[in-house]
Amino acid sequence: MFTPFEDLDALLADLIGSAREILGRTFVGAYLQGSFALGAADLLSDCDFIIATNVLPSGTAEAQLRRLHDEIPTRPGHWPKDLEGSYADTTSLRSAAGLGTPWLFSNHGSRDLVWDTHCNTLHTRWILHHHGITLAGPPITDLVDAVDPEAMRESMRTALPKVMAGLRTWARFEMAWTQRYTVTEYCRVLYTLRTGRVASKRGALEWAREHLDQTWRPLLTQVIEDRALGWVPAEPPRPGSLETSYAFAAYAESFAR
Repeated sequence: MFTPFEDLDALLADLIGSAREILGRTFVGAYLQGSFALGAADLLSDCDFIIATNVLPSGTAEAQLRRLHDEIPTRPGHWPKDLEGSYADTTSLRSAAGLGTPWLFSNHGSRDLVWDTHCNTLHTRWILHHHGITLAGPPITDLVDAVDPEAMRESMRTALPKVMAGLRTWARFEMAWTQRYTVTEYCRVLYTLRTGRVASKRGALEWAREHLDQTWRPLLTQVIEDRALGWVPAEPPRPGSLETSYAFAAYAESFAR
């Protein structure tokens, strides 16, 4: 068993088998990161994977992977639309020296693979090295070096002032889901800034509720309790919660200084 969900395990086994067949000798291994690796996954979580290769997919292999990921979200069930991950070459996966290298990326729910740096982060490497789940291939610690905690903190100092601008490029702020996601994202950044480690979404929220100014406790409690509501596009934020979230964002960004 890879996960607590039998249907997800079957999907992952199929993905790995198909990827191994397509990639041939360039296939190295398959791994889970994200909330499943952190032990905090539930039915609201994406299933984040990394498939390691000797070289980045190209030519026939890339075309076949594109066909595979075009088909997977059309399958029945919950998880085919919630797989998310990248095909990463072992050279750029190894350490922070590989940051900036685009990997072939599958966004959850999307039928298109894109070349993107979405998974190519220090966070991904930290989770993989400390908590990654090996689905196939050698232990992930053979492929990914430990990440310097101060490098983690410095990346969050750099990222913190840009969080809201980044969210505005894709998120709809008239949705309750976005209000919750915004608060959660700031909590995750602050957790790493303080500790040099990575927490799950819920773990970061609970840490923030315990350690940040108690003024924010009602907001953080609301986000924790409402997370179970999931993605409902027509659901507006609770009255006043969006304004409070903006104030929390300004408070969080002050830590970058």
